[in-house]
Amino acid sequence: MTNQTEEEVRINLAAAYRLAAMKGWDDGIYTHITASIPNEEGAYLINQFGLRFDEVLPENLVKVNLQGEIISGIGPVNKSGFAIHGAVHAARPDAACVLHLHVDAVIAVSTQKQGLLPLSQHALRFYGDIERHRYQGLALSASEQVGLISALGDKKALLLENHGSIICGVSIQQAFYLMDVLDKACKIQLLAGEAEGLIVPDPAICRMTYEQLCSDGEEEGQIEWPAYLSLLKNSD
Repeated sequence: MTNQTEEEVRINLAAAYRLAAMKGWDDGIYTHITASIPNEEGAYLINQFGLRFDEVLPENLVKVNLQGEIISGIGPVNKSGFAIHGAVHAARPDAACVLHLHVDAVIAVSTQKQGLLPLSQHALRFYGDIERHRYQGLALSASEQVGLISALGDKKALLLENHGSIICGVSIQQAFYLMDVLDKACKIQLLAGEAEGLIVPDPAICRMTYEQLCSDGEEEGQIEWPAYLSLLKNSD
């Protein structure tokens, strides 16, 4: 949200990291959640490389530019990981927050040829709003960045085959909420088992439900955010 201050973004981004740790979305010291800084074009906040998600605080987030170069704060930052974030932030100015995570259930669904199926109300939030990107190894080359951005397009979610996911949100609140929905949708799909014999809603119903679920627009995730934050307060 453009009316936020850098301090507010730092507070919410650090909370998103710690909440992700509580949900088991972290992967040691790897993967990232980034957030753009209002009224400071090309500047983003990322975690200090080497910290666990539960160690991220507003004051130890690092401000970087699109190339992953440090503007302020104490590094290092994971430049190979930021290759994804820098590319997405540069291509998608609407993406105030970008999550790149390696969540077990999401990786499992990313390996399935059919991708995310419209099997649950949670999955329907991404009906027509999720794409796929083929796995090409650890290094993200300039050419692969182009392919990744092309696959993502204007969608909120991207399945990185055999790897994980990318979520784009107009706010930290929306991005975190959407990741929570995607995680649950993938878990439900895995619990449902083989695709044969599963009940899939009519496409018209899927589209209508997607539009209903998106009716909050840019406010999506805002009403849920205080409830997420209360999890952190209760854990202290």
